[in-house]
Parts: sequence; C-alpha cells; structure tokens
Amino acid sequence: MDAQAQIRETVTSNPVVLFMKGTPQAPQCGFSATVVQILKACGREQFASVNVLVDPEIRQGIKDYSNWPTVPQLYINGEFVGGCDIVKEMYQAGELQKELAKLATA
Repeated sequence: MDAQAQIRETVTSNPVVLFMKGTPQAPQCGFSATVVQILKACGREQFASVNVLVDPEIRQGIKDYSNWPTVPQLYINGEFVGGCDIVKEMYQAGELQKELAKLATA
C-alpha cells in the first residue's frame, strides 16, 4: 500500500486522527503537544494518531494529501480540520467542541 492509500485508509476509518510528531503520550514538538492537550480538554482521550517521524513517506505524504505544509494535522470524520493554529482558534471559539460532540451522537 502506498503512502497516499495508507493515509486515506487511516483518515477514513477513524473518527479522529492526528498526524503528529511523536505520540500523544510523548509529543516531539510543541505544536503537536498543543493539539493533543486541546483534544483532551475537549474530552477526547481516545483518538488515532500517526507519528510522522517514523516514516518519511507518511511525513511527506500527509502534506501532499491535505495540501497543507505542516504537521500536526487533525482530521475529524475524514475531513481535514487544520493544523495547530486552526485547531486552537476553533477550540477558543467553541467550534471544535461542537465537531467532536457530533461524533459522540453519530
């Protein structure tokens, strides 16, 4: 399976996916750590994560997949939400909580 197919499979088969540097337990960059903290603050303790540092093809592939130049990248219900700044803005505006709440009722 090529990187794009692998990414598509991960994004479409998990309700919440975070492509990040490191793991939720041990983020390897501040932006990834921030998004993990925001998800936890929204009550999402469980979510799929992909450590882009372990696979250069996935690291580049996710940027191509979303047409977004940086990691972390958050996906909800197969849709690209954004990187750290967008996730932070959505959280502060209460929008992220609404998106995540939809998953609980779906």
